[in-house]
Amino acid sequence: MAREVALEIAVQDTDGVRVAAQVGARRVELCAALGATGGLTPSIGLVEAAVAAAAEVAGGGVPVEVHPLVRPRPGGFVFSAAELDVQVRDVRAAVAAGASGVVIGALTPEGRVDADAVRALVAAAGGRDVTFHRAIDVVEDALAALDELAGLGVTRVLTSGGAPSSIDGVARLRAMATRAAGRVQIQAGGGVRPQDIAVLVGAGVDAVHLSAKRTLPDDGGPGGGGGAGYDVTDPEVARAARAAVDEALAGL
Repeated sequence: MAREVALEIAVQDTDGVRVAAQVGARRVELCAALGATGGLTPSIGLVEAAVAAAAEVAGGGVPVEVHPLVRPRPGGFVFSAAELDVQVRDVRAAVAAGASGVVIGALTPEGRVDADAVRALVAAAGGRDVTFHRAIDVVEDALAALDELAGLGVTRVLTSGGAPSSIDGVARLRAMATRAAGRVQIQAGGGVRPQDIAVLVGAGVDAVHLSAKRTLPDDGGPGGGGGAGYDVTDPEVARAARAAVDEALAGL
């Protein structure tokens, strides 16, 4: 059987969903404030619109999957009971809005997987896919964490292999793919460029994830973030990523 490697694109709007669908991505991770914070929970209005856009582009075919990130604030991944309650509510709302899955992550103060929090979020997802995000990249024993996450019902793990960029974490990504042994998918993400994809696929990952973005200049003034502009999904980068995945698989 030919090996499959999925392409996932992190997007922040319905235009990004359309680009991802048009280039043949399997999934989108739907986020807000991606560049500024690493991503936060998108509004339910955006989730609904993203699901509708995916269905429209698919026309009767299989739509690109929409997986909202559920993360209530920037910073670390140790959450209070109140913050976890919000995340459980957000997961339920995302599923009700038509999301195919959700992206979550929670750690204990000791830097381990917060099993109770993950268990609650997996339950809230009601059988939809659950991705554990790059919180795993600050866990000391990522291989043991994989075992735990597989047992908690997590579908996949998004990871850079503990490095700032995935291309620098290839050795750990390879070890994680071996350890997972199909029990949980390994999705390489973090600073991924199209030219990195062949090496990542060669490491044995199940999917690659990138934002494929470019920044548009737009001055929001003193109350709108100044001249930082905003990010959009770049169709050229997305197409290059799709081509890189296909070329890497053809070379196996």
